[in-house]
Amino acid sequence: MDLEPLLSIAPYDWPSIITSVFCGTIIGLERQLRGKPVGIRTSSLITLGTYIFVHSALVLSNDVTDPSRVVGQVITGIGFLGAGVMLAKDGAVVGVTSAATIWVLAAVGVCISIGSLLAAIKLSLISVAILYGVDLLENHTKTFSRGVHAKYIKRRRSDKL
Repeated sequence: MDLEPLLSIAPYDWPSIITSVFCGTIIGLERQLRGKPVGIRTSSLITLGTYIFVHSALVLSNDVTDPSRVVGQVITGIGFLGAGVMLAKDGAVVGVTSAATIWVLAAVGVCISIGSLLAAIKLSLISVAILYGVDLLENHTKTFSRGVHAKYIKRRRSDKL
């Protein structure tokens, strides 16, 4: 029995799908381990979904649609997801980093859909470095822990007590 037709997912390809899930997983893992919104499942689905939509538009671009319009609509949809994770709590807006992470995940999905798999992996690693690195700076230096963020952290710590 020939398994190739069963394993075929044309016009999509397995390396792109695996890269989408991998990129979403490495960014989502950082968020999930820190107890933030947009964990592994959500991140992987955002990158995979973006890849599927944009690649589909690229395949159909000669026949039906302009791929740039699909990218624009993906960005609009991602904006709604991002808005859903942001809240106003006691005068401070929280969840902005999670919303920005969702935006980056979609951008990584676009990179994958145009065939830039290695660039997508590198951008995902840079994103994790930013998320983790800035958090380290905020925890270990007074300069990075001022302003609204500091007030929110103090309030969060007092709520836990």
